[in-house]
Amino acid sequence: MSARNNSSPLTHQVTLTVLTLAAFALAMVVGFGFYAASQADNASLVHQKMFIADGLEDQIAAVEREQESVTVWDDSVTNVRAGNQSWIEENLSVWMYTYYGHNRVYILDAADRPIHAMQEGKVVDPSAFGDDEPALQPSIEKLRRMLAEPPKADASGQTAKMVAQDLVSLAGKPAILSVMPLVPSTDRVTQAPGTEYLHVSVEFINDAVINKIAEKYLLDGAHLMPLSQPVGAAAVPLVDSRGVILSYIGWDQERPGLTLVRKMAPALGLALLVAAGVLTFLLRRLRRASSALQTSQDEAQYLAFHDTLTGLPNRALFEDRLRRALLRASQDMTVHDVGRVALLYLDLDRFKHINDTLGHPAGDELVRQTAARLQHTVREVDTVARLGGDEFALILVDIRDVRAAEDVAERLLQRLQEPFKLMEDQVFVSASIGIALSAGGETDADDLLRKADIALYEAKKNGRGRHQIFAGDMDDLLLRKRKVETELRKALDGGTGIRLAYQPVFAANGKTILGAEALIRWGHEVHGALPAAQFIAIAEERGMIGQLGAWVLQEACRFAVRTDLPWLAVNVSPLQLRDAGFPEQVALILADTGLAPQRLQFEITESVLLDNSDASRTALASLRQLGVGIVLDDFGTGYSSLSYLRRHAIDKLKIDRSFVRLLDGDGNSAAIVKALIDLAVALGVDVTAEGVETEAQKMLLVAMGCRQLQGYFLSPPLDPVQLLGLSGLASPDEVEPAAARA
Repeated sequence: MSARNNSSPLTHQVTLTVLTLAAFALAMVVGFGFYAASQADNASLVHQKMFIADGLEDQIAAVEREQESVTVWDDSVTNVRAGNQSWIEENLSVWMYTYYGHNRVYILDAADRPIHAMQEGKVVDPSAFGDDEPALQPSIEKLRRMLAEPPKADASGQTAKMVAQDLVSLAGKPAILSVMPLVPSTDRVTQAPGTEYLHVSVEFINDAVINKIAEKYLLDGAHLMPLSQPVGAAAVPLVDSRGVILSYIGWDQERPGLTLVRKMAPALGLALLVAAGVLTFLLRRLRRASSALQTSQDEAQYLAFHDTLTGLPNRALFEDRLRRALLRASQDMTVHDVGRVALLYLDLDRFKHINDTLGHPAGDELVRQTAARLQHTVREVDTVARLGGDEFALILVDIRDVRAAEDVAERLLQRLQEPFKLMEDQVFVSASIGIALSAGGETDADDLLRKADIALYEAKKNGRGRHQIFAGDMDDLLLRKRKVETELRKALDGGTGIRLAYQPVFAANGKTILGAEALIRWGHEVHGALPAAQFIAIAEERGMIGQLGAWVLQEACRFAVRTDLPWLAVNVSPLQLRDAGFPEQVALILADTGLAPQRLQFEITESVLLDNSDASRTALASLRQLGVGIVLDDFGTGYSSLSYLRRHAIDKLKIDRSFVRLLDGDGNSAAIVKALIDLAVALGVDVTAEGVETEAQKMLLVAMGCRQLQGYFLSPPLDPVQLLGLSGLASPDEVEPAAARA
């Protein structure tokens, strides 16, 4: 009896001690867990605020770029001064709303009196400017002061842009305000200083703008918060130039730490009820779970800032490191007058040839080996990044002069001249390098990258396999475009250098030619074979696409009418379809060449359908009424929609080469291709698979029901005589030689 009484207090004390120690240990773990969760949540919140701020800055910069596209323009100056309201409406106000989403546009004369006003896509009386004038006037006055001062140059020596921007509140809603003068783009139009008309553009910061930012950075629940609403931690203020808060952008705060705690709450609750051994087991699992979560986060962060093929920093991490390096360099030069940053922009020469001849796996291996050589050639403190494709960028820190940067570039070129072993083949490649050095004081990262890009262009133009230092006389991008434009006009007028190649489309047996696609080629006398996408883009930008397209169509029809090809396909730019006179032009060319409309097909992209403009719809309807076939090119890569296919009668779908290329080993791509073929069958239209490069791809496509095949495995693009010799559709002497027409 006495023994039992003596043991009970001891057992109780031991039990109490164990429970106390267990509770204390659990409290420590729980406390640490909540502290770690809080720290993780705080760190995540800081990044989320940075994302919102960066996204808002990008949107403000986008408004400036969009406005600049119409304010620096000879036509803007002449038409506004002439009071051409219909032109102003079409090009400076309503167009800014429909194309860019700018909500309000005001045109002010030299005395800041409104002569035109647009609100939400509708032209209103200019007096409506009076309601917004109090909020807009400070920026207008600021711009007038800038215009009254002598022109100033930025760090690169270029004249600083004349623009006044701010955040304002209009009708109780925050908005991005940008004010620019209407100035000529050439010296053909002149205007006296102080007589500039102003273009005032306003874009409201609404849910659409906020959602665009949120989608870019994967933030949920982003919305605009009025000042009357209580503001939580997940909010960023919208502040104007005077420091006045106009509103807040709020979002659903991502709480990785709290989410983890919630998931582990049942386990922690159970730990309070089990023995010390179970508690230890649960704590071990918690550590494993935390480690797994951290590993997952580290992998996600690594993938977000590194290239998956080479492991090098990607563009996002590269831009961050470049800005940091420039900031440190500016501080070092202020104190010690040393520490410049050199940016090397490197591009492999004729990389596409490797892909075309040895295949994409060999191209990927070349990129990996190139990345390794670059890393082993520079110092550990320097940065090597892959910007995409075969383009690399190197950040060299603490560079004293140009000669030091050139020494590194020469070592890189020598290292890359050593043979590469690809797919059991020994391959020799070269590279071109553009070099730009930071100047004294602050240097803009985008400007430095632009200069390195221009220097790279010069290196390629001057013979490839070399490096080029950026010089001030390279900075005239407009001159370069005009030069290409002038040369393209001469080529079109004289027929020199520009020609058409024809890539046949085969039946399932791989022998019968069903038709062909016309592809434009320009063998430039200085630059060599220019990429079609490059000079076509310049043609579209400079208003030459109509002339270029007419030449292509004329040549293609002239060729097709002398052959027995069942049909010939020609690519059409969206800008051509917006031209009301395009269908009539097609009819005239068909009549002039004698080609039956049923033997002509136009290949369009999904952007034409998404554009959904009246002009495009009318043009497509007129062409189909004429008898011309309509082919939807690169199907599956864009915002494909059955509603568009039903609304616009399409005669054929072309499966994009990106899906075909992955058929050999990607089950998902095979499923997508099969679905696209089945969709075409269900719609009752033909389907062509482009980019067929292997026998295996051909066999898979035929097995899926595809009856039209196109690609290098079957035939590359051919000259007219080569195509006729391959097909036997006509003898070479029946076709006017391409050289004679050139």
